[in-house]
Amino acid sequence: MKVLFLDTVHPILSERLTTAGMTCIDGTKQPPIEAIRSHRDAAGIVLRSRIRVDAELLDLLPALQFICRSGAGLENIDLASASARNIAVFNSPEGNRDAVGEHALGMLLSLMNLLREADTSVKQGHWDREGHRGTELAARTVGILGYGHMGSAFAGKLSGIGCRILACDPYRSGAESGHQSTVHHVDLATLQREADVLSIHCNLTPETKGMVDRESFSMHLTSPSCSSTPHGAPL
Repeated sequence: MKVLFLDTVHPILSERLTTAGMTCIDGTKQPPIEAIRSHRDAAGIVLRSRIRVDAELLDLLPALQFICRSGAGLENIDLASASARNIAVFNSPEGNRDAVGEHALGMLLSLMNLLREADTSVKQGHWDREGHRGTELAARTVGILGYGHMGSAFAGKLSGIGCRILACDPYRSGAESGHQSTVHHVDLATLQREADVLSIHCNLTPETKGMVDRESFSMHLTSPSCSSTPHGAPL
């Protein structure tokens, strides 16, 4: 069984597929469409997010049995066309959860402490200590919308800071959380009303579209808790 790698991924995947008796082909040295045309007998393809897999591309791979997406999102794959051809689609939604959690925490700390603005100001020769005084995250409530792999990883990074953490996800209960003692599971209305910071970790679907809108933000912009400090508005 031939597996065509269209993107560079961790070598452990190729190693394990080879051990399982499959033949792994490195197609990353040429444009994806050329690699596909050269290996139309491939039973599997491995890719990330840059390649769009649509019906036209699938027609070029008549022997295809599965698609491996190294990463979480599947928005670059036409799932309906794959299903119609009995092609299985696999992803790794937990693969980059720690990286996402750390990145989200880093951005949040930068925003709360005005690090980017302060850095630019100092490089321009200014020293505005009061103008760049930030807000301690421990005094705030962080709301996490979507508590899957990414949302729960972000909560784990926040847990040592001491801030109040709210999570909203109708498909996850508090008992499923790895941080039950520090995360409070609430409904959407409570999250919108009480969160000073909102971090969104859910896919854009018909169900989630419009879940956060101008009206939900207006709840905070008129809230006394958000006007108590110069930098107290929600992020």
